[in-house]
Amino acid sequence: MLRFAGFELDQQRAELCSADGVAIKLRPKTFEMLRLFATSGGRVLSKQELMEAVWPNVHVGEDSLFQCIRELRTALGDERRQLIKLASGGGYLLAAEVVEVPDGTPQSELPRLAPTGGVEPEPPAEMVAAPVRPQRANFGLSRQAIVAVVAGLCAIVMGLAVAAPVLKPDLLFGRTPPRIVVMPIVDASNDSRGAVMAAEVTGRLTDGFAKIQNISVVAPRSAAVPGGESVAAPATSSDYELRGELQLADQSWTLRARIIKAATGEVQSAVAVSVNAEAMDAQLAQTRLAAGVGHVLARRLNEILEPSASSARRTSSAGGDKVAVEQALASINQTTRERFGAAQTMLQKALTDDPDNVDLAVALASLQMRGIQMVWFGPEEAVAVEATANATLERALRLKPNSIPVLEASCRFLSATNHFVESLVTCAKALSFDPWNGSALYLIGLGQVYLGRFDDALAMFQQADRYDTPPASRWTWLLGAGMAYVLMGRDEDALPWLQRSIAITPGTGRSHFLLAAAYQRTGRFEEARAAIAEGLKLRPGTTRLSVWPPMKNASPICIAAWERVVQAEVDAGLPDQ
Repeated sequence: MLRFAGFELDQQRAELCSADGVAIKLRPKTFEMLRLFATSGGRVLSKQELMEAVWPNVHVGEDSLFQCIRELRTALGDERRQLIKLASGGGYLLAAEVVEVPDGTPQSELPRLAPTGGVEPEPPAEMVAAPVRPQRANFGLSRQAIVAVVAGLCAIVMGLAVAAPVLKPDLLFGRTPPRIVVMPIVDASNDSRGAVMAAEVTGRLTDGFAKIQNISVVAPRSAAVPGGESVAAPATSSDYELRGELQLADQSWTLRARIIKAATGEVQSAVAVSVNAEAMDAQLAQTRLAAGVGHVLARRLNEILEPSASSARRTSSAGGDKVAVEQALASINQTTRERFGAAQTMLQKALTDDPDNVDLAVALASLQMRGIQMVWFGPEEAVAVEATANATLERALRLKPNSIPVLEASCRFLSATNHFVESLVTCAKALSFDPWNGSALYLIGLGQVYLGRFDDALAMFQQADRYDTPPASRWTWLLGAGMAYVLMGRDEDALPWLQRSIAITPGTGRSHFLLAAAYQRTGRFEEARAAIAEGLKLRPGTTRLSVWPPMKNASPICIAAWERVVQAEVDAGLPDQ
């Protein structure tokens, strides 16, 4: 039992009580963060340290950290931020003496401590965020496994050193990472909120680009102007500049941004993103503006820095290949059997015309993995497709190890074949090149579902929803959040997520079965039967046995939760045989 500032923290029961003995409800992640503060001996805990401890083996954004901090302050009545403090230089600490005592010690013995020094008032949470590099997770590896990996890496480095005479030096040692400067977004809104919105979006974009693995973010320098003021100017050593303007019109914020090559002034990519100013709070609007712009520009930078092996040929069919890939990827994200067949035919024809095109091959492999997930191949055909896709993706990773599309396709393949730990690693690498990648966040969440980590999965799906990029994948993380809630037994919470997902992509069938389970367990039996009927219309012949997703490598926690869900579906009318 730990006591501090009038509160009792029962580690054995995972319970926080106020001075009058009333239990204070905390989410598991929020409780774990409070326990870390209480057992840290008053030490400042960095944001990265907190995220790695509370969300082990999971890539989460700082929004999740800030949400827990806000929940803790609310639970502790710490509106003035005197208990959970932001330390100078970043990080947080619990500014109270913590005493470990046996159960039953009177509250009158509870010590109180004045706030410690060395801290400063905390700005809004989103302004606290500092650029961080992608987190490195060990994904549950043992000490021996880590030692083996390190030894393997050493061997690789030695091998590269031996091969140095016959390889290009920049392939071995790499060139200086390209530098990008994020210039302050210009407020062109003529609205009192515009300056704050522009500053917040600038900060979020800076933080996001600072997480990208193969670039370096540099701060703009100050330049004097007549009148004694100073304004931001491009960093003298930058390779690229990100510039943008924020406007408000017809109740919508619109951010227009572009990546410019500093040496020539050539625009490399431009994008415009709009959000409804009335439909969401300012923080969500800032997040979605930054994510919408950052997602597109990060992918464009990735294309520039990781060019296609076939792009050097500059063939006349390149434009057609790009269209084929884009249309096929759209079909992957909004899947019906008809779209699947059309996309597969289109990619197979394009690949026949250009058999060495890695992008086309990866797009086809990715599409076919979606077909396996949707059970649109027979058993024997699915085995052959999986083997071909595996070989294709392994070759593509050797040729383009840092390519976002290749990493996404590999992540999707590993998820579809139930290699969940490996998919977490690959998806995290995809995020290290595009931190706003909702598809990668969804696949990480899906892996966490099968590993039985439902809270962590839900955090991933909700983060993807906050970013909402790319919009074509929106139905997947909406479905994921609904699935996580159903598996956790929080059926009322699941309903709006499942309904929104079905409204976008109504043809999956599985979504309707999950919706039926949620309706059944909340007592809405007629709606449950109607959802089962719709699911059977889309997936005729589905029974108790066939409705299960593949459970290979799934945790016992996940299997038990699915058993309860399937039983609810049967109770709602799903045929037993």
